[in-house]
Amino acid sequence: MPFIVIIESISLIFRPLTLAIRLTANISNYAGHLLLTLLGSSGININNFSTLIILIITQILLLTLKIAVSLIQAYVFSILSTLYRET
Repeated sequence: MPFIVIIESISLIFRPLTLAIRLTANISNYAGHLLLTLLGSSGININNFSTLIILIITQILLLTLKIAVSLIQAYVFSILSTLYRET
């Protein structure tokens, strides 16, 4: 029984730390920004109109995906911060 108390105490101490690391990793996701920048900078060299339209549609879809992910991350952040504030 004392062993379980020690394990639960360590869990309660490290839980906010792991939450902070997880949220920082999710918020600082630069892969989408990099992909949008690379696609945007390659549009200057394209001479074909249909390829340019496909590139623009791809950028719009990626931007929509990034907005959806950021909304989900904001929701998760608010729920987790509410949960950890109560404990």
